[in-house]
Amino acid sequence: MAKNLTQPTPGDESPAEAPKNDKKGTRTPTRAEQEAARKRPLVPDDRKEAAKKAKSDAAEQRRKYNEGMAAGDERYLPARDKGPQKKFVRHYVDARTSLGELLLPVMLVLVLASLIPVVEVQAYAMIALYVYLLAAIADAIILTFTIKRKLRAKFGTAERGVGWYAAMRGLQMRVLRLPKPQNKRGNYPA
Repeated sequence: MAKNLTQPTPGDESPAEAPKNDKKGTRTPTRAEQEAARKRPLVPDDRKEAAKKAKSDAAEQRRKYNEGMAAGDERYLPARDKGPQKKFVRHYVDARTSLGELLLPVMLVLVLASLIPVVEVQAYAMIALYVYLLAAIADAIILTFTIKRKLRAKFGTAERGVGWYAAMRGLQMRVLRLPKPQNKRGNYPA
C-alpha cells in the first residue's frame, strides 16, 4: 500500500505546525519568549485615559457596593452587620418606633428654643432637652434587654454586641439607617 503524500498523517506534522490549543506536540517556548509575552509597560501610553478608566471603574465598584449594602445583601455588608442575629435585630428595630429616632430633630428644636431671649423659655427648653435625652437612653436600654431576650428565645443565645447594635440602630433616624429598613413599622420578625 502506497502512502498518500498529499495528506499528512497525524504523526507527520512538525511541532511548529501543530495546533496551538493542543498541549502535546507543541514546542515549549524559551524563557526569553515567555518573558517577552508577559512584558507590559509600567506606564500606559495614555496616562490620562488610564487614570480616567481606573477612576470610573472604582466609582462603578463603589456604586455597586453601596447599592448592595443599602439593599441588605449579605455579600456587601460590613462584618458588623453580617449574620442572622444582626438581621433579626435590624428587622426588629425597624419595625419599632423608638424615641431615639427623633432625638436629633427634637434636640434641634429645643436648642433653637433655648436661643429665645426669654429666661423662662430657655430654662424649660433645657429641662425638656435633658428629659427627652434621658427618655431616649432609657428606651435604648429597654430595647437592649428586649432584643437579647428575643434572640435567646429564637437562637438559643445572643451574640456579643447585639444589644449595643440594636441601641445604636434605634438612635438613628429611620431614613439614615444603613442597611435601609427592609420592613414596615409594626411588622415584627417571627
